[in-house]
Amino acid sequence: MSTELIRIILVDDHKLVRESLVLLLGYDRRFSIIMECDNGQDAIEHARTLRPDIMLVDVNMSPVNGFEVVRKVMATHPDTKIIGISVNNHPQYVDHMLSIGARGFVTKGSPLEEMTNAIIAVHEGKQYVSGDIPR
Repeated sequence: MSTELIRIILVDDHKLVRESLVLLLGYDRRFSIIMECDNGQDAIEHARTLRPDIMLVDVNMSPVNGFEVVRKVMATHPDTKIIGISVNNHPQYVDHMLSIGARGFVTKGSPLEEMTNAIIAVHEGKQYVSGDIPR
């Protein structure tokens, strides 16, 4: 694996979720959080200018939801790898995110290790779906 940091944009409309992920992922020396966005529109714009390796994108945001973020970022920057995150573990959320270009999906109830595993797997070109998604 490369020694370059994995550059990540966090996208979630809940400040506590963003701050928690910044803190927890910040302990892992493989990651660099390059931007936090509290809405989908900012995420789309920052993806264009910052070109992250990974985006962690909340599904349920307003007015631009995570599905729209995935569609727009994939249309302009298909090399960016997106992992959907949600409190919901509905298989239809996962299936829809993956069908429009996301490479992974992790629930907010997952342990930190699962988020870390998802980031690494997706960065390496694999697909990752949280173990607590009913299949």
